[in-house]
Amino acid sequence: MAKVSKNAKVAQRAANVGSGRDFVKVIKSIKDPVSGKYTFKELIVHKDKVKDFFEQSK
Repeated sequence: MAKVSKNAKVAQRAANVGSGRDFVKVIKSIKDPVSGKYTFKELIVHKDKVKDFFEQSK
């Protein structure tokens, strides 16, 4: 296996930066109207869609 320089590794990581950092984990608490208990809905969404997630079921 060929040896890879540290600079090449840094350049490769910089090329892949946008893929995982654009997503966030959001958690919404939902109250059950009958029992009054809270449940939590967790989802991983794109950072541009966070506002849509929280506006869905108001």
